[in-house]
Amino acid sequence: MTTARVLGLAICLASTSAFALEQGEALINGFGTVGVTHLGGEDDGRSYGISGQTNDSWRGDQLSKFGAQLTYGVTDTVGLTLQTTAKAYGDEWKANLEWAYLSWQSTDNLMMRFGRLRTPVYMYSESIDVGFSYPWLRLPDEVYSQVQLSNYEGADIVYNLPLSFATLSFQLAGGIAKNRDYYIYDEEFDIDYDNVFGSSVSLATNDFGTFRVGYVEADIDTDISGSFTDIFGNPDTASLLALDKDKGKFTSIGYQYDNGTWLTANEWTSRVIENDGSNSTDSFYLMGGRRFGDFLAHVTYAQLDEDEGRQSSWTLGLNYNILPTVVLKGEYKRVDTTGGYDGVFVRNAQELYDNTVYDRTNGLAGVPARNYDGDIISAGVDFVF
Repeated sequence: MTTARVLGLAICLASTSAFALEQGEALINGFGTVGVTHLGGEDDGRSYGISGQTNDSWRGDQLSKFGAQLTYGVTDTVGLTLQTTAKAYGDEWKANLEWAYLSWQSTDNLMMRFGRLRTPVYMYSESIDVGFSYPWLRLPDEVYSQVQLSNYEGADIVYNLPLSFATLSFQLAGGIAKNRDYYIYDEEFDIDYDNVFGSSVSLATNDFGTFRVGYVEADIDTDISGSFTDIFGNPDTASLLALDKDKGKFTSIGYQYDNGTWLTANEWTSRVIENDGSNSTDSFYLMGGRRFGDFLAHVTYAQLDEDEGRQSSWTLGLNYNILPTVVLKGEYKRVDTTGGYDGVFVRNAQELYDNTVYDRTNGLAGVPARNYDGDIISAGVDFVF
């Protein structure tokens, strides 16, 4: 099986244009990642990542995940798709129903879907759990940590327009996402997204790669609180961020290209949340790679900018295709922050309180915010079947 055909399988595991199945025909596929990762160069016990699973211990729960997908032809034009995954969040493994929708292929170019769907946030949103579909073991955190909403309940419509040199695709999506998990300050909180609206336009050319522009917005409702010991030694709890139907907006622009030898993937994003006390959060990554037979060498630069400061990183990766559907991956990532910014490193509520006290007392009390840096080593296997 060629690389292109296997990548096609990986993408079809998570794409808006499912296999055309006859009535009563079923297709079952699986995918997964088995990997370990380690953070060095930081304080003992310091964590990195959305839910802080990368630290100074060799751990497999940050990277490892497993999934299965069922596609069933209800009629010649109506299909059922179910996708489940098992992933770790914090120190707990959870089973997730990522997709559960009915699709109606009303014409050759127009599809409508109803149910639980992937949110069209990122360039790799549709295949975010299928590690075989992208070159990294861990997607660039600077970009892919910005929005933790992976799916919603609602509907979307996808229209594909064939051109002589490309296929132009339009997507409109809308719905809600209630009782989702949100990880921040080393804790888990509940969050609701109302009036979710998303749209994307992509141009998949025959010879020059794929361009994509996406936009998602939602009304966000959450109350993030934290416990700490104040400067007088008393335990206390305070609200760190309260959003009451405040609008969150996310824009992304991406480009990817792969001719079988050379490849590149690039994405820029901007996030704005009303009334969260900050301006936009901007991030991007640039990746280039080259295949040498069954090997793929790649390098990525990524950057994340907020009011507080900047995180930047370099990632060097080497992949080896053990089998047509199994790839061994190894990565080294160097991460640095500036401006006293924590970036994707995990800062708890106590540290946030100490840093805030230091700022408000002009250094008379508390602890100053500091920069973070670390070396992240990851190794693992991605597979599809």
